[in-house]
Amino acid sequence: MSSDLAQLSINTVRTLAMDAVQAANSGHPGMPMGCAPLAYVLFREVMEHDPTDPSWADRDRFVLSAGHGSMLLYASLHLAGYAAPTLDDLRNFRQLHAPTAGHPENFLLDAVETTTGPLGQGFANGVGMALAIERLAEEFNQPGHDIVDHRVYGIVSDGDLMEGVASEAASLAGTLQLGRVTYLYDDNDITIDGSTDLAFTEDVLARFDAYGWHTQRVEDGTDLDAIRAAISAADTDPRPSLIAVRTVIGYGSPNKAGTSAAHGAPLGDDEIAATKDALGWEATEPFHVPAEVRSHLDVRARGQQQREAWESRFDAYRTEHPDLAAEFERRVIRGELPSDWVDALPDLDARDATRKHSGATIQALAGVLPELIGGSADLAASNNTDVKDGGDFSATDRSGRNLRFGVREHAMASMANGMALHGGVIPYVASFLIFTDYCRPAIRLSALMGQRVIYVMTHDSIGLGEDGPTHQPIEHLAALRAIPGLQVLRPADGTETVGAWKRALEADGPSVIALTRQGLPPLGDRPTDAIDRGAYVLRDVGPDGAAGDTPDVVLLGTGSEVQHCVEAAELLAADGLTVRVVSMPSWERFAAQDRSYRDEVLPPALRARVAVEAAVPFGWERWVGDAGAVIGMERFGASAPAEELFEAFGFTATNVAEVARGVLADLRDG
Repeated sequence: MSSDLAQLSINTVRTLAMDAVQAANSGHPGMPMGCAPLAYVLFREVMEHDPTDPSWADRDRFVLSAGHGSMLLYASLHLAGYAAPTLDDLRNFRQLHAPTAGHPENFLLDAVETTTGPLGQGFANGVGMALAIERLAEEFNQPGHDIVDHRVYGIVSDGDLMEGVASEAASLAGTLQLGRVTYLYDDNDITIDGSTDLAFTEDVLARFDAYGWHTQRVEDGTDLDAIRAAISAADTDPRPSLIAVRTVIGYGSPNKAGTSAAHGAPLGDDEIAATKDALGWEATEPFHVPAEVRSHLDVRARGQQQREAWESRFDAYRTEHPDLAAEFERRVIRGELPSDWVDALPDLDARDATRKHSGATIQALAGVLPELIGGSADLAASNNTDVKDGGDFSATDRSGRNLRFGVREHAMASMANGMALHGGVIPYVASFLIFTDYCRPAIRLSALMGQRVIYVMTHDSIGLGEDGPTHQPIEHLAALRAIPGLQVLRPADGTETVGAWKRALEADGPSVIALTRQGLPPLGDRPTDAIDRGAYVLRDVGPDGAAGDTPDVVLLGTGSEVQHCVEAAELLAADGLTVRVVSMPSWERFAAQDRSYRDEVLPPALRARVAVEAAVPFGWERWVGDAGAVIGMERFGASAPAEELFEAFGFTATNVAEVARGVLADLRDG
């Protein structure tokens, strides 16, 4: 291979990035121009990947945490021989319906491993992927059969390393010695506002040394041999690796290289012409790919060889370890649940906190779902997330099923995305519901990517009690329900909690299961799947205990407030009224049902409705209408025993019944 051909190939990536950003009149040309040599070494030489089979189980993963430099990834994928993106896709960069979005989106292109853009998220995703690899290698690799033998590579930016989520993930990666992740740090000294000296002067490598990472520096980001040597050294070190590569943003641009002007705007036609001239680029038309470059960067033949060699090894593995091979195919290749897993769901009908019911459900599922792994942000005993006898995943023991994230909620959630994206494991993560605020950017990305991450969030209301308003979630259910694609489940007893776990495991996207600290009574016999449709008629109560044909009023509740609705229904029935009690653990599921079912549960003519939830009332008008009422939290909570707080804020059967009477009176008088 001639150095001239390598340089021409690198310049092709640079010119494609310039041309695409210019055509879109939007984007970030500088990062791809500076990092093109890094991508060249990774995609052409280092990574094992097959463009003809982007889902190959043992491929190396690439994470572009600096997602604003998406054209670096798109150009590299195109030139490597992937079916998409095509050259036309590059021409349509950032346009409606094009798979080449402004920031990489994994659901638009098969070869994009994760959706990045919010800085720091990709960094933590990659750490989660590395954790999943270690866990799967421990489970499936056997002497002479390393069928899980891949790594995570990525490019991270100054901005990524400023973000708290990256610091959290880096700290945990060092503690756990997740040595299958190697990040190339685009150390270009430039941010949007100007030089990194404005706000980022620390010794980054010293910080990562302190985290327990293997660190190196490459002084010249165009020195391919130095880049190769650094990656090779990283691959053989047991620690996670950060390679700081001194790059020049907008490399080759005579007037904008090395400045923030190259970061987030098109270079302009004149500057592009000058840059191409400076690079010795002879083609005048945009989006030109020299034939020799296309041949040089196409890795399809090599990738197929690598995949087929792995498939041959897997065939030998299947012969010696048929049960393990079948399990690997189910979990890692097909991503299926075992056929009989539902049989393991427990029957929980005792009075207890739903967090404890959740813990019992996790324990039951652990026996039939070895892929179920997870943990808490230093609250395992409170969240009830430990698998008994499951052991802790650690630097010295990869067999553990309990993950200790420490007080790192943001990294925990983002790493869970990485685990889910990798496949072969189903991650669940936990904290108090109040701290979903610390997880929110990652939860949003779970929903955007459609990843099955299960968020177990306990202490879900003022029922938390004496810790007071700093720890009592008030606005959080509404905020979570506002995220498209996120399933929020707030079960009311043991039966609904088991059903919530069933729904979460069957879902194609993420779920938040909101659980109580305090004990709740069982609400009677129902099938576990009663929760499946989001809301259902728990009971109709009439005078003398007999249900009438047509309810006079409907009481809707979620979680711990359903019990107050049940008790209030008895009080109202004593007044001669027929009352419908509806448990509504999931708005999203109920809204997705057909009109006939929704009208069956909430008859349109039945305008007398009262919703009860220990959270802000925001959004409940959708279900109670203009004639209904909501008993909710209109202010922050207080520090006191839970029973006193529920009384003080009106979450009692007596108050629910009184509000219902008021709604009925207003309808009669109106």
